[in-house]
Amino acid sequence: MGLFAALTKSALAKKAIDEGRKPENQAKIKSAIASMRNKKGGSAGKAGRG
Repeated sequence: MGLFAALTKSALAKKAIDEGRKPENQAKIKSAIASMRNKKGGSAGKAGRG
């Protein structure tokens, strides 16, 4: 069972990475992150950059 679980997790991770590389999905991800940051108060995650 352990081998099957590892293969399943690996396949799901590959699918997520492949989908994340598509430009239309990158735009969706960026907008979701931006909306989460706005809900938290604006500048979350920007400390120490730039």
